[in-house]
This record gives sequence, structure tokens and C-alpha cells, in this order.
Amino acid sequence: MAIGIGLLGLGTVGAGVAQILASPEGRHPLVRELVLRRVAVRDLNRPRPIELDAALLSTDAAAVVADPAVEIVVEVMGGLEPARSLILAAIAAGKPVVTANKAVIARHGAEIAAAAAEKGVYVLMEAAVGGGIPILEPLKQSLGANRIERVSGIINGTTNYILSRMAEEGASYEAVLADAQALGYAEADPAADVQGGDAADKIAILAGLAYGGLVDRQAIPTEGIDQLQTRDIDYARELGFSVKLLAVAQRQGSDADGTEVLDVRVHPTLLPKDHPLAGVNGVNNAILVEGEPVGRVMFYGPGAGAGPTASAVVADILNIAAIRQVAGPSAQLDPLLAAGSWRRCRLVDSDLTQHRNYVRFQAADLPGVIGHIGSCFGAEEVSLQSIVQFESEGPGAEIVVITHAVEEARFRRALGAILARPEVEAITSCLRTL
Repeated sequence: MAIGIGLLGLGTVGAGVAQILASPEGRHPLVRELVLRRVAVRDLNRPRPIELDAALLSTDAAAVVADPAVEIVVEVMGGLEPARSLILAAIAAGKPVVTANKAVIARHGAEIAAAAAEKGVYVLMEAAVGGGIPILEPLKQSLGANRIERVSGIINGTTNYILSRMAEEGASYEAVLADAQALGYAEADPAADVQGGDAADKIAILAGLAYGGLVDRQAIPTEGIDQLQTRDIDYARELGFSVKLLAVAQRQGSDADGTEVLDVRVHPTLLPKDHPLAGVNGVNNAILVEGEPVGRVMFYGPGAGAGPTASAVVADILNIAAIRQVAGPSAQLDPLLAAGSWRRCRLVDSDLTQHRNYVRFQAADLPGVIGHIGSCFGAEEVSLQSIVQFESEGPGAEIVVITHAVEEARFRRALGAILARPEVEAITSCLRTL
């Protein structure tokens, strides 16, 4: 029995979805039942990577959503609006939605989830995080019996490509970014990637699924790679680390009322060379889930592109189609597949978080400088793993310190005391370390 699909967007991902639906041979038999009924595009005359019957195309996305022949709405147009309004319109019409739109889900997930629950329809979003890597459904289903302690990942392929090239070649950030743009790995305006916003959208979604509660996207501390210097990547390598843009969601405990307290953040991080994520290079993504009793489970693969993302979109369509085939359009929602929120979550006060840190100081090349820096850390009970002096490019000395885990407030007080020393000129870099 055919199931009508309405596709909002025919860009890279939308064309990939259309291509899968148009070539069901060798795929799951249910793909043959998925029929593309309408496609919303911005410009009817624009060249496209796939040829479709012109009668399917429309510049009126709202009409595509409202078309009675469309039973499942697939939103791959991107952006906040009109994507959010179209998703809500589909839900109001009682139509399930599949979306790859991380920005909409991260910022308007509560509104969309509430509307979907009221209407009893699915909103599935596997393609919103990790491209072709299956991670959202495993978090909701396969790992549902676990107490998730930590989810960490390399979930932006653009930044991972840039950092990999910087580490391998010693190239500057600016040079590699230009290459990434020329190759199509980075947008003309790369801010969402290189400043960490894209990764923050994705970790907000992952945290919400892992811990069963909505996370305030705007409150997530976010730092990108646009200020990172090749010098720090080189020093990290000499000290046995790789530098990656890491997105992390970690359970910190619970309040008296049962609210889950989470540490959710995005920042460049020094990873020990033997860490499972340290060897993830190029445009690949990887997500490491640590839980009880499963232990460590890692999901790895291509994090973007037409093929991987379209694969995840069609997998979600198949999930909905299979339920409709077996139970009918009015079937009750599967609570594991729908995975609505079931607890409250809040972000921990950043001053109370504990992290290991990498700090690079520019200081006068004088006897006792290292001792004074160590004393300032000691006064705040900051334990040091290592303190090393490197040859500076100019006058003075570069001193690199790696701390053990320390409360953030203590660490910041120690830095303030060190900067007050006349022989310490500046903190030139401060990064997290695992």
C-alpha cells in the first residue's frame, strides 16, 4: 500500500532522499511503498542534481504540507523559519514529520514535542545529529536500559577536517579553512561550524535524549576553533595529545526534587592519544556513549553529505511507514520511538564543574618563574600533571601547564593570581583536557 511523501527542500539532502526513493532496487522492500507526491522548492527553474516530474514541484511549501496525498512530511530545507512553522502545520494536520533540522529541534524542540504528543504523531530526527551515523534511535531504544553517565563526540565534520589538517601538516587555521571552503566542506560563512554553534545544537539534542529532559540550548557554554593556534596543536602532540572540538554532556547528579544536573558544553579539547575519539580524523564524526551497565559504546562514520544524511532521513521514514503498515495511521505512539521527555534537567553552575586544563603562559625568561606559577596553583589546591617550558618565538618564555581535574572557580582564581605576577605577561591559550 503506497505511502505519500511530501518533501520540503530539494538541495543536497533533499535530492539524496529523492534519489533513494526513485531507486528502491536492492533496498528494504518497504522503500517501494514510499511514493514522492509533492516537493517544495524555492525556484522552479534552478538546476538540480536529480530530475523530477515538473508536476511534483511547487514553490508553496504550505500547500505541500496540506496536500491530502501527502501522508508523511519530510523537512530538509534547513533554517529556523519557515521550517518550524511548516513542521507545526504538519503536526496540526495529524501528519508525522521527519526532519534533519538540528537548529529547529535544538531551539524549538519543546514546542514541537508538545504539539506532536497532543496530536499523537511522530517527529523523527535521526539525520539531525551525526549524518549517517545511527545514534538517536540507539539512545532511545537500544541503550534505553542504561544509566547514561556521559555522551561525548566529534559531531562537526568541518572543524574536524580543519583540526586534522592543522595537526598533520602544521598548516595555519586560515589556510586550512580556505581549502575546506574550496572543497565544499565549509560554508562561505563558516561561523556556525568554527564557532561551535552547530555542535552545540547537536549536543543539546543528544543530551535531551540521553537524559530524558530538555536542555536550554542558549545556556550551553560554547567555544569554537576560530581562535586556536597551530602552536597549541603542536605542543599538544609533543605532550601526547590530539586536539579535537568536543561536545560533551555529562551527568553531575540530581537535585532533591529529582531534577537531573548536567554539564553540557562545546570546546576544543586535548585528548590523550589512546582515547577512542583521538584517532577520528577528516570529515568523520564519532559519538562515545558511556553508561551502566553497557560501558563504552562508540558510533563512528560520515557525519554529513547527501548520502549519509539522506540514509538517516529515509530510515526514519521507514520507521513510520512500518508502523502504519502494521497498525494503521491511528495507532498509538510507540513510547520508545517517540521518546518524549520524562524528567526535568538543568545545567550545572559552570563555577562548580571540574575539568583538567591546558594553559599556555607568555612570561619573562627569569629564574623562578615556573616555581611562582606552581605556587599560585598550589595556593588554590590545583594539582598539576605537568609544567613545561618551551622555546618562545620571541623574547621571554612559553610555559605550558596541564592540571589535574579542578573546580572551575579555583582554577580561575589561580589564573588571576598568576596574571598578577609581574613576570607573567599573558595567558595565550586555555583549553580543556581529558
